[in-house]
Amino acid sequence: MSELVIASTETDAKAADAVRHHHAEMAGALSLRTEELVAAAARRDTPAAELARRELVDWCHRELIPHARAEEQAMYPAAQGMVEGRLLVQAMLGEHEVIARLVRGVADAADLVRAAASATALHAVFDSHLAKENDLVLPLLAASPGVSVAELLGGLHELLGHTEDLAPDAGDGCGGDGCACGGADGQGFPELDARSIPHPIRHATIFGALESVRPGGGLVLIAPHDPLPLLEQVSRRWPGAFTVQYLERGPETWRLSLLRADA
Repeated sequence: MSELVIASTETDAKAADAVRHHHAEMAGALSLRTEELVAAAARRDTPAAELARRELVDWCHRELIPHARAEEQAMYPAAQGMVEGRLLVQAMLGEHEVIARLVRGVADAADLVRAAASATALHAVFDSHLAKENDLVLPLLAASPGVSVAELLGGLHELLGHTEDLAPDAGDGCGGDGCACGGADGQGFPELDARSIPHPIRHATIFGALESVRPGGGLVLIAPHDPLPLLEQVSRRWPGAFTVQYLERGPETWRLSLLRADA
């Protein structure tokens, strides 16, 4: 994903950045839910896999598909009206139908292996789709002096989502509420490898995954450095909700288990 969106106004640049960060949160949420389903199906844990399948499908109907439909109403018409965007938007609309079909595939699969395969395909298609929106559609709209991205997206929660606590990694500090050291193996929690996530959207992607952790569940985070600034943001965003345990402390890789408190 691009790290810079050139916009005709500062307001449009901020609106485009808010959408990119919301995309990252959604990507993190989908990654976690997909990993839970795939891992449970692989170990033949039918109750856990069925729960993961149901939660994945529910999330898609609650978040992913409404987001896609909101884009069709807010963003796509303006881009489709440009010569440079006409064919691109047609392709994006086609991908929305593929995404909806894959969600149905997860829900309707006759067995958990096929459900996990559909979820894996959904994750791959959605990641590719978001990259095109971030790198092609948003820059096209933001750079056009005749289009106001901020006005197009005004009031659309499905596109803007949460924008707080999205600053890049910076500073030092303690690990936040509930931070502990050693003594855990992640308890089979799904893993999120932050090393492959572009820096500007890394925290947003992790927040999206953490938002999807059910009470009593957890996430293993793999990071390229000690993520103290991130842990401070987690502590502010979910006070007292997560207990953090370090599983590995560098020098090149840090692995942390984040356990969500029971409701």
